[in-house]
Amino acid sequence: MQPESQTSPPVLAAPPPLAASEPRSLAILLSVCLGLFLLDAVFSILDDSLGLLLGLHFLSVIRSLFGLFALLISLPVYVLMAFVPAIPKRYFIPVTLFTFAALLVSIPLLIFFFQRQQLIMWCISLGQLAIGLGILCHFQGGLKFRWPLVPANRLPIRNFRWRNCAAFVVGSLVALPLVTGVYLFACSSLAVSRLSDGFMALRPGGISVQVRTYRRADGKEICLFPMAHVADAAFYQRVAQSFPTNSIILMEGVTDDHNLITNKISYKRMASSLGLAEQHEQFKPTQGEVVPADVDVSIFSKDTIDLLNLAMFIHTHGVNAGNIQVIFQFNPTPNLEYELIDDLVHKRNAHLIEQVQLYLPKSDELMIPWGAAHMPDLARQIQKSGFRLAKSQDYQVIRFHF
Repeated sequence: MQPESQTSPPVLAAPPPLAASEPRSLAILLSVCLGLFLLDAVFSILDDSLGLLLGLHFLSVIRSLFGLFALLISLPVYVLMAFVPAIPKRYFIPVTLFTFAALLVSIPLLIFFFQRQQLIMWCISLGQLAIGLGILCHFQGGLKFRWPLVPANRLPIRNFRWRNCAAFVVGSLVALPLVTGVYLFACSSLAVSRLSDGFMALRPGGISVQVRTYRRADGKEICLFPMAHVADAAFYQRVAQSFPTNSIILMEGVTDDHNLITNKISYKRMASSLGLAEQHEQFKPTQGEVVPADVDVSIFSKDTIDLLNLAMFIHTHGVNAGNIQVIFQFNPTPNLEYELIDDLVHKRNAHLIEQVQLYLPKSDELMIPWGAAHMPDLARQIQKSGFRLAKSQDYQVIRFHF
């Protein structure tokens, strides 16, 4: 009787080595990625330098093309990093994510130093060039430009591991968006506080405003109430109830005696979609004397009036194939943003300050419930007249419901 044959356990064979052509193909792909990154950096810094020194931007088109090509090849390289261990992540994560990271870094810089935006862009371009040359020196063993820029023999030989792949995917799809979201919210909060000079604040719980009372040596008081066109109904009620009975309320509200606004200014669609109330419906002071203190739309420039009509037309009818032609027909002057600020803020503030001087002798307390965008300039103008900040109080404008 023969002994029973013993079956030996199966042996897992090692994965076959990569074909010789595969490292070369990967090296060419990474070389193209690095090369476009460097070309984008070179033309970016040349364009920014000419713009900074001479105000010239004739390289902008070439710069944009190389930037687009660099971005298009960065996307597949970034995806391949999850599955191809031979791609050195420490060098190509900065390359593939540079545009995204530069955009995030530039946000707080532009908030504080918007007038230096050209210099900020130049510094970012210089940083891109420095990173690209540093990576090139690593793979070339010095500042050399031999093809391929990333030699195949400089790529690491590593085995594929599902754990590393899963960690990269989770980091890209979960951690990166989460961190980015928190960062952008923090930047938004910083921007709101900075641009409103602290009159408005964006917090995780909602949006709040700071009501400030300014007092002069003779006892006269001016209260600045930052308002919003849409908000929780409770906010409008609370503000209206806070006005003293003997106060004068200088109300905001542009008139249109010549019927220049073809589409009525309304925030009903925004309010209903967000579950909020409109200011003109809920904000009705019952204490104090209400005085209209705004301008007529006729003092605005033609571009501002046309833009207001276009904005209200889109707000009322939405964007669709039927009215897209109306949008493209709008052709403003190059300085539209300055005209808008001058019309919607400066002219109206100047008129309001005249009304303040007119009604100060008639009351010891003036209430100014105007939009938050008006508050920084109004506060400066009021303090020039001898008023000093006496007290402040926070009001919740919108509460976030998660």
